[in-house]
This record gives sequence, structure tokens and C-alpha cells, in this order.
Amino acid sequence: MTDVATGWTVNRSVKNKAAILVAEAIEHARRVFPFPILGIDSDNGSEFINAHLFDYCTEHKITFTRSRPGNKNDGAHAEQKNWTHVRELVGYLRFDSACELVLLNRIWELDRVFTNLLLTQQKLVRRERIGSKVIKRHDPAATPLERVVRSGVLSSQQRGAITRARNRLRPGELQREIARLCGQLERLALVKTAAPQRAVNRSFNATDRPELLAEATIQRSRRI
Repeated sequence: MTDVATGWTVNRSVKNKAAILVAEAIEHARRVFPFPILGIDSDNGSEFINAHLFDYCTEHKITFTRSRPGNKNDGAHAEQKNWTHVRELVGYLRFDSACELVLLNRIWELDRVFTNLLLTQQKLVRRERIGSKVIKRHDPAATPLERVVRSGVLSSQQRGAITRARNRLRPGELQREIARLCGQLERLALVKTAAPQRAVNRSFNATDRPELLAEATIQRSRRI
């Protein structure tokens, strides 16, 4: 989940796309965001477009909207984080065991603190077309925490607490712990037993009617 205004991002992995698990992940994100979630704009997957999430949003007074079907760029603010907050961190291996799920969520929790409190981002302000060139103008780099503080949505107590939490961080130790967990996750994914190969039915290939095999490979013209 990514807040468009501040860039504050929270990751959460779930076992599958069951509606109840997705709602639990959203509830986790709602608890760790430093400000209230007023609206959710999801894509069109069945894990989001269902009665369970609609009831959850109604109960918590959250506006629920969705992107237009077939328009991937409607979710560009979240989609771009698939590289910076996911693939750059854990790569492209397949993670499908309970142990890997636990490790993933431990990594996300540490990375949430690291990226939101310490890493600066730039936001696109405007585009200018000069001839055939498009020049992009960005604002000064700032961390999501700094953008949240400048927005004025936090009380003085919340602002003081989150600032003290940032000041207590040890960036080197935090980054080394994230790297250690990522290495452990990679080892778990690589040592999993590969799926057994299925035996080839060679008796079919040895048929005494080879014309049957030829019939299966004939490509009929679509103009007939």
C-alpha cells in the first residue's frame, strides 16, 4: 500500500488471494500507517473486488474505489514500488512455503522503517514539452516521514514520537539485518526440492498408425 501524497509505503505478503487474508493485510497496514487511511483505490482483482473488503471499508468509514479495467497506469504510484520495494530487495525467486512467508513479512517490517524514515524520494511536479523533448521537473528530495510532518496531519505527540523513533535508528545495523534475512530467504528458496519430471508416454509414439500423429500436427487455414 502506497500513500500518493507522501510516498509512505507498507508491504505485506499473504498466503494466497483469499479475501479474508487480503483484508487482514490491509488491517495490518492501517495499524502501522502514521495517519488514518481515508480511502483505498485498488486494482480489479477478485482479491479486492469482493463483498468482504467492501464491508470492511464500510465498517471503518474508508472510501473504496477501483482503477479502470485495462488501464495499468491508474495504479502507477503503487506499481513503481514493485521494483524499488520488492524486486530490488528479494529478487524474482518463488516463495511459497510458510517459513518463507514469515521471513518475507519480517523483511517488509524492517524495510518499512528503513525506507519511510530514512530514504529520500523525489516527486514529479510537472512536465514541460520543448519541441520533441519532454522535460520533467521534480521537487526537492525528502523522506516520506518529512512529507508526513510537513503535511500537518500528525499531532504534536505523534510528530515527537515518530521523530524520536527515527533518531534512535542505527541505519547500518538495520540494513545488515535486512540483508541477512534476504540471504536466508534466498537459501530457503534455492534448496527446495524441484518438482519430479513426468514420464513421457513413449508407447504412443511407437504406434503402428503414424498417420494419426500427422493429423495432430496439421494446421488448418483460418480462411476455410
